[in-house]
Amino acid sequence: MTNALEVVDLTRSFGGVRACDKVSFTVPDGGLTAVIGPNGAGKTTVFNLVTNLYAADSGDVRFYGTSILDRLPAEIAAMGLVRTFQSARIYPGMTALENVLAGAHIHIRAPVWQQMLWLGRARREEAACAAKAEALLNLVGLAPFRDVAATDLPMGGQKLLEVVRALMAEPRLLLLDEPAAGLNDAETADLAELLRAVRGSGITVMVVEHNMSLVMGVADEVIVLDAGTIVARGSPREIQRNERVIAAYVGQEAP
Repeated sequence: MTNALEVVDLTRSFGGVRACDKVSFTVPDGGLTAVIGPNGAGKTTVFNLVTNLYAADSGDVRFYGTSILDRLPAEIAAMGLVRTFQSARIYPGMTALENVLAGAHIHIRAPVWQQMLWLGRARREEAACAAKAEALLNLVGLAPFRDVAATDLPMGGQKLLEVVRALMAEPRLLLLDEPAAGLNDAETADLAELLRAVRGSGITVMVVEHNMSLVMGVADEVIVLDAGTIVARGSPREIQRNERVIAAYVGQEAP
């Protein structure tokens, strides 16, 4: 099986704290892998290291066989590894539609001078991007808010908007950092359907999430982090029964 992502002995310390301690795992191409763990387990740190927002102290990250540790975050995104963040990063002063369109900028091929003069190629690219953005907004129920300032959307809407913007970048691997944060039950159910649709379209997905019902309902495989190390990995059913996972989340009864 082809691996979209291979993480090998990834390590990073902050001061005297080992936030990521020789973490190794693979993400199969075409699958949906979830990363769970208590607060402070190092989940977001792993994402930041994979996308080189943080430089690793040691280890390697390979994206479809190519090491990306020395690549700039923008280069990594252009290769097809796209991520979202814990807190929705919405562009102020722009509508929901304009925020989504911003995700397609890495695929615009018309030269700047053609865009400035609004020539044929630039118009065709803009029309194609707008049609795709409208379809994605409709998919997540945000079409009625296309012309609303993105910052006026509730937090749940902003989180969904960020996912849609990431999809506009046409990722091969999509990293989602707590996409269900701020969503109500109905929005979380819609997100689950969206994640299944994304995986069904051939995009590999890796998600950090605290919502266990969402994780157990959509993930093919679950990786459990605690104190910067992997303590378990397996299918959702295996993870639910794992004593080390239970101990990491709720503690163990004293003898």
